[in-house]
Amino acid sequence: MIKDGEKGVILQRDKSTYAVAPHIPCGVVSPEMLRKLADAAEKYQVSAVKITSAARIALVGIREADVERVWEDLGMPLGHAVGLCVRSVKACPGTAFCRLGQQDSLAMGMKLDAQYHGMDLPSKTKIGVSGCNNQCAENCIKDIGLHGKKEGWTLTVGGKGTGKPRLADTLAENLDDTQALALVEKVVTFYKENAKKFERIGKMIDRIGLEAFKEAVLPQR
Repeated sequence: MIKDGEKGVILQRDKSTYAVAPHIPCGVVSPEMLRKLADAAEKYQVSAVKITSAARIALVGIREADVERVWEDLGMPLGHAVGLCVRSVKACPGTAFCRLGQQDSLAMGMKLDAQYHGMDLPSKTKIGVSGCNNQCAENCIKDIGLHGKKEGWTLTVGGKGTGKPRLADTLAENLDDTQALALVEKVVTFYKENAKKFERIGKMIDRIGLEAFKEAVLPQR
């Protein structure tokens, strides 16, 4: 039996079938991608086609014998839906499409996705990018979040919605794109080097203290 997460599959409740969820950066799809997913869903008679909370499209109810053939037919990269790694980056439409957008969340999300999606880290890590203070990417419960204001990006860290929920802490404000990307990199590097296994960013911050975390990742204040 294929293990959960192996070959890009998610073992289902019946313990005998799988879901596959191709990687769709920031949830932006093309007609070609949709046709491939629809064709595979019909060919392999899946139980459901589900848009996930991480903006992927999962084909649910695939037999083990069909897993490799499904991936061959799709010709799409694997989505990292399980495991101790960076999951898909969630991003709202931002200034590209939304009248409320203050910053280009889609462009920023794509950059973060290209750099971090699938990166091995001490625990699962979720990233959200929102173009305005409405935070439609649910920044407050993301391990790393960027939301846009007229003055620039606000970076928040340490949020999570599972187990004991934790709201994210504000780390820095009024960042331009270059500053935001550089600070996210510092956060990820510090987390990778200092967290315990299975310890998410918020739990690490609670252990070492928010001020100590700021001292480690922010420029000299």
